[in-house]
Amino acid sequence: MSAFWITLSFLLLAACTLFIAAGWRQRQASAGDRDRLNQRFYHQRIDELAQDEAQGVVAERPLLERELQQTLLADIPPSQTLQSHSSRRWILLPGLIVLIGVSAGTYLKTGGLTQFTGWMQVQQAYPELRARLMDPGAKPLTREELARLQLGLRTALQSEPDNLADWTMLGRLGMVLNNADIASQAFEHALQLAPNDLALKQDYAEVLTRSSDPQDNRQASLLLQALLKADPQNLRTLSLLAFNAYGQQQYDQAIDAWQTVQSLLPAGDSRHAMIAHSIEQARSAAGQQSRQLALTVSLAPQAEKMLPQDGVLYISVSDGASPVPVAVKRMPLSHFPLSLTLDDSNAMMPNRLLSAQHQVEVRVRISRDGSANPQPGDWLGLSAVTPWDGHQPIAVELNKQLP
Repeated sequence: MSAFWITLSFLLLAACTLFIAAGWRQRQASAGDRDRLNQRFYHQRIDELAQDEAQGVVAERPLLERELQQTLLADIPPSQTLQSHSSRRWILLPGLIVLIGVSAGTYLKTGGLTQFTGWMQVQQAYPELRARLMDPGAKPLTREELARLQLGLRTALQSEPDNLADWTMLGRLGMVLNNADIASQAFEHALQLAPNDLALKQDYAEVLTRSSDPQDNRQASLLLQALLKADPQNLRTLSLLAFNAYGQQQYDQAIDAWQTVQSLLPAGDSRHAMIAHSIEQARSAAGQQSRQLALTVSLAPQAEKMLPQDGVLYISVSDGASPVPVAVKRMPLSHFPLSLTLDDSNAMMPNRLLSAQHQVEVRVRISRDGSANPQPGDWLGLSAVTPWDGHQPIAVELNKQLP
């Protein structure tokens, strides 16, 4: 920081010096130019008198020279004039003040002093933030503190570009803060330092998988396939490959990868239910669901006359015993009667799939303002608790208005 202010002060001092020197030189030049002109005129007249005397034009050269000298002396300004010129140099002072004021104001307006001060504060807090992050017993960092740590880490890497641990930390901070650009660049630098690090390659592939750029997704797919050839039973590689394939709508590949993960997990592992839910979502997206609830929703005449213009349709399916929904769906109002299907992709929890139910109860509600909680004036329809084998359709009529 001291170097910055020293440089800034030096530049301002140089500008002030140039300003004063230009004004001073201009006043000295005016008097000096006058003296040089008088001297040139005097010597020129002396040469002319010598020529005239040689030609016999003038006969009293010494007298004419004395007159010329007296004329030159008469043209020298009195001391008072010189003093007045010297005193006028103080006129430069207001200009100097204006120069300093304009320079300072311009810097404060456009120089990023606020950002610079904030950056210096981050630099001062960086060691403490880093120590807290590395201490398992310390208070977790907030999102704002993580952003400050990230800035401090980027600054530190300017002086230590070969620090593999810091590049890795920066990449993972970028993932936490959803900053894909920083995360991607950090992992690229880290992989240049450790090109065979499996965890770094997986982290980089995850960043590319999360990207909204299809080219990044394809690059992640190639990287993950190469990693899978090297280690076909790596759970993280398989999971990332499944998510990447699902995002690219390659549902068969996603299902195969998730099923491989399931086969490698130990019995009783809590991840089984979550992976089963992901498989069902992929099957639903691919149109491979074997058990689907076909639902028809109709309106009673009185409800049809009172439909809200911006209403939202909520559909929830329960098992008829617990009020907790098995599956839910939210959609804007459209024409009625409405036909739709629900499957395991609409499940609320991965361990309570719609396909595992043997009886269902369907509740349909039109929310007037889009609220998920029932409000007075909402229209409601409820089916009976119906045995279900995964194929028969169910019809619900919206015929009751909440008081």
